[in-house]
Amino acid sequence: MPSDLVIVYHRQPYEEVEEDGKIVLRENKSPNGIVPTLKSFFGRFDKGAWIAWKQAEDPANPDFERVIEVDDAFGQYTVSRLPLTAEQVSSFYHVTSKEAFWPILHSFKERYNYDPVDWPTFREVNWIFAEAAAAEAAPGAVVWIHDYNLWLVPGYLRKLRPDVKISFFHHTPFPSADMFNVLPWRKEILQSLLACDVVGFHIPRYVSNFVSAARNLLDVEVTGRQKVEPEFAAEVTALSERSVPTELEYEDRRITVQASPVGVDADYIDAVARRDETAERAEEIRAEMGGAKLLLSVGRTDYTKGGIDQLLSYERLLEAQPDLCGQVRLMHVSVPANRNMTVYENIQNDLEQMAGRINGRFGSLDWQPIVLISRAIPFEDLVAYYRAADVAWITPLADGMNLVCKEFCAARVDGDGVLVLSEFAGAAVEMGAALLTNPFSHRSMDSAIAQALEMPKAERRDRMAALRDVVHRHDVRFWANHQMEALSGSAPGAAAMPAA
Repeated sequence: MPSDLVIVYHRQPYEEVEEDGKIVLRENKSPNGIVPTLKSFFGRFDKGAWIAWKQAEDPANPDFERVIEVDDAFGQYTVSRLPLTAEQVSSFYHVTSKEAFWPILHSFKERYNYDPVDWPTFREVNWIFAEAAAAEAAPGAVVWIHDYNLWLVPGYLRKLRPDVKISFFHHTPFPSADMFNVLPWRKEILQSLLACDVVGFHIPRYVSNFVSAARNLLDVEVTGRQKVEPEFAAEVTALSERSVPTELEYEDRRITVQASPVGVDADYIDAVARRDETAERAEEIRAEMGGAKLLLSVGRTDYTKGGIDQLLSYERLLEAQPDLCGQVRLMHVSVPANRNMTVYENIQNDLEQMAGRINGRFGSLDWQPIVLISRAIPFEDLVAYYRAADVAWITPLADGMNLVCKEFCAARVDGDGVLVLSEFAGAAVEMGAALLTNPFSHRSMDSAIAQALEMPKAERRDRMAALRDVVHRHDVRFWANHQMEALSGSAPGAAAMPAA
């Protein structure tokens, strides 16, 4: 039976684990995330399907189970698993997506690596996804495609199935035209995205950048524009916009472009934070601190996350205020994004060496200024650390959104705590009540963390109340609903950011 909703995402909507020699499917470890939210939409349609890739030794093996039926808490739906060889996965994902696209999307031109890209393989993999979506979609179905590694799927799908409604959501930043044009395949990518009915981004700046790049290379007309809601037009962030396009016309087609900030499952995090065991663990963490203040930084080991810059700022803080020695500790969680890639291994080594140097320089027998953790922390434990921390220090150099800062605020059921946030994180556009900082400026970084440690309780609580309000209003379900409404025409362009 064809599907009315087809979600195209590189990840499978479950985890495969081995039990008693057999592979079984389990719900994703963290119920707080985009995958559960996307699956929840299957309940709104008569039939739903999910399309993802799965590595296979021999894609032609007739025993490979390409289509499976899933029946879980979200209902019944089909999962089409596209068999890719290890070589295809490496080329399409690790090389083209991570070495060529990723640095450009985050405006790190110096890290761009064009030489190893095998563009025919990237096309081939995207064509496989498009074929699977075309085969699965019912007449007039909604096909929702996710992220830059599937950039070419909309264009292929439009040719195969001109009847379907296509939406694409971009989970990373979209760079300026000058930066995007570094990619040799820029025109092909833009033409594919303009085959969509809706193209979604996190914030208005990324919408504007996309439209600028499209108009730079193609005959694209802006047929709709509106002012950004005042809540999202503050001058305090580097990513603010005053007005933004909402509709485009290209080759006699109209395309809605809109900004929808991805959120977290704030209600779920709130519930976890209120558990007795979470509160007990948070108290244990505070007791272990012995009265010292806890700074918490959580992110992936990636050059976009600004980990080195943060440690250098912390070192300068201890230099400038030696009385803080023994009175503050930084817990820096940096989980390797991909252990198979040299660039991430080098960053991890640099973090370890710098943390060791700072600990050696300022530490004592009974106090170490930095705890560096390089493994994923179970989500329930992480929520306890969110509750225990005095300051969340989230300062990426570039970030499409950043959900860690939203998780922190959702977990602060006590209404306290300070969020220090980079103004180059997409979340800063919504979260103006945070203590915003410029991670490229030593003075800005150093003064922000010092101010956070000294902030009066009344100010802390006022800021946190505003942040928690935003996080709960613009949660992950709000984001998904806003994107889906655009396909039905019920959202008025909405590129100016939605008002809840």
